[in-house]
Amino acid sequence: MESADMTSHGDDALSSRTGAPDGDDGLSEDRPLLQQRLAVRELVDTEVSYLHLLQLCASDIRSRLQQLPQGDLDVLFSNIDDIIKVNSRLLHDLQETASREEEQVQLIGNAFLEFQEELEQVYKVYCASYEQALLLVETYRKEPELQREIQGIIEAVLPQAGPSGLSFLLVIPLQRITKYPLLLQKILENTFPDASAYAVLQRATSALQDVVTNINEYKRRKELASKYTKVEPLSLRERLARINTHTLSKKTTRLSQLLKQEAGLVPRTEDKEFDDLEERFHWVSLCVTELKSNVAAYLDNLEAFLRFRPQDCNLEIPGGPVVQYCYLATDLQLQVFPEFKQQLEAQVWQPLCSLAKALAGPQNLIKKRLDKLLDFERVEEKLLDVGSVTYEEEAARHTYQALNSLLVAELPQFNQLAMRWLSQILCTFVTLQRDLAKQVLQRAEDSLAQLPHHHMSEPAFRKLVEDALSQTSHQLHSFQENFEKVLPPPTTQPLLPGAERQVQALLSRYGPGKLYQVTSNISGAGTLDLTLPRGHIVALLQNKDTKGNSSRWLVDTGGHRGYVPAGKLEVYHVVSGEEELRGQARPHRDSQHQTPEPTSAPVPSVPTVTQVVAMYPFVARSSHEVSLEAGQRVTVLEAQDKKGNPEWSLVEVNGQRGYVPSSFLARAPSPAPWGWNLLS
Repeated sequence: MESADMTSHGDDALSSRTGAPDGDDGLSEDRPLLQQRLAVRELVDTEVSYLHLLQLCASDIRSRLQQLPQGDLDVLFSNIDDIIKVNSRLLHDLQETASREEEQVQLIGNAFLEFQEELEQVYKVYCASYEQALLLVETYRKEPELQREIQGIIEAVLPQAGPSGLSFLLVIPLQRITKYPLLLQKILENTFPDASAYAVLQRATSALQDVVTNINEYKRRKELASKYTKVEPLSLRERLARINTHTLSKKTTRLSQLLKQEAGLVPRTEDKEFDDLEERFHWVSLCVTELKSNVAAYLDNLEAFLRFRPQDCNLEIPGGPVVQYCYLATDLQLQVFPEFKQQLEAQVWQPLCSLAKALAGPQNLIKKRLDKLLDFERVEEKLLDVGSVTYEEEAARHTYQALNSLLVAELPQFNQLAMRWLSQILCTFVTLQRDLAKQVLQRAEDSLAQLPHHHMSEPAFRKLVEDALSQTSHQLHSFQENFEKVLPPPTTQPLLPGAERQVQALLSRYGPGKLYQVTSNISGAGTLDLTLPRGHIVALLQNKDTKGNSSRWLVDTGGHRGYVPAGKLEVYHVVSGEEELRGQARPHRDSQHQTPEPTSAPVPSVPTVTQVVAMYPFVARSSHEVSLEAGQRVTVLEAQDKKGNPEWSLVEVNGQRGYVPSSFLARAPSPAPWGWNLLS
């Protein structure tokens, strides 16, 4: 309608200026020129109106739709700012042509040829997101109150939008880009073929038609990619429900094609360009996966480090550098390290997870391309053999070609962008580490100044530390050697109730050198293995089994014979009461003086009374324990604690009751029925 009005107005103005009737021969000669000028005016005037609408959308309407999330606004208005920039420059060049009327048409053609690539790039992006924007519009219509607010804002700015509202605004750029070839064609139709501008206009018209075709193809590819990049979390039942005869047929055909290629029966399609892009993409994916795994481990270790707070414990080191350390460590634990962790998660971990998530789409497309390639190769074989294919097979060919073209065109950009993204994450990580070190040094500066060696140079301090470590290492080595020379006290387990007769029988039959005591419960696994409780006394028969295995010993329990693990046996020390008391009274004498002379009547250390003697001094650490002195007589009330643990005994000493270690007690002297007196 606007074009028709402008044409009518132009005809009236020109008729009044020439003063000739419409049917005059002179006017008929100028009619193509008149129509050409009207078409040019329509192009420029509609461009002004179009650009004005875009600016209203970008400034007034978008700024007033604050009730919508920013993500929705980004989808609705897409790259409208880029479109405004390109069309503003195009309009400026079109308006500049008015000053050169004779060359105006040719200059218009040149302008569109110059802006061909830019128009295609910006409108590609907008058209690709148009379908998603329409989905948002549909969701708004399901909320009447929100829809009324949006409609009110649009009608206040653009009354001509009518009830269509957002839909009217969103479709404007699509209508404009498809209108350019028609406007140029109209100018071309009213240009003489022998005119110098005709060839330029022809190329410009064809170029804008190619732009529209490319945008449509790009939009189709994007929709195809969107279809195949969706990852649906389906259960096994849902996956099985989707299997039908058509699906099975496709997968069987693809598997057959793949097997024939592996067997060398049919050639494989080679695409060096795509193979290089795919290899680089997988390399980027591997880098992202490795970095994500390392950062996750780093965060776990940092969390464990923050839980470790030695400064909260009583170090029992008064004053000096310890106080400064506790103050500094507390400051770092409460402020510096938690802030560092928050920044690390926000600026490194979350972007890294987003990058890993962004890789999923291209990975699915690459995988889907392989499936479609097998379909494409099969259809190509059929086309060569038969010469024709079905509509469905032709669609499969186009699907592969579209996927392959999309990946070849956009995978290089994605790889480059992913590498930049990854580099930025690494740079951020390094920067955070550097800032952390700087913060720690700044906060530690005051504490370091109060240390005794802060005035020393770094080489001198290193020499001091090395000397101190060497001296300490020598002292520790000496202590270790001396410690290994001191034999630990015997840890004889208490006898089980009623075991005295058994011990006497084993002792009389095998002698004291063959007696061993079980250190922990044994559960027999085989038919010849014994099951014995802790503290049981056995006699050694053979220190290996029939296969020569020295870790299984053959023992006699006094009633049964069988195999037990050698690691759960220790020598049972049979000591007489008198020698034991003499040994406790002289704990610091030389070992050769501690060995008593054997008598003719040895006797095993079998408890017959509840009176025992403390072998070693013991200092009570709580109200539940009682202190002992070496050689002190002790009355055993219970040979175990309340939980049945025989390692602690309830005793009475000087009228006080409490628990003491059972291994610190020795049996008091008692009548020796057999007259034995064995070496300890």
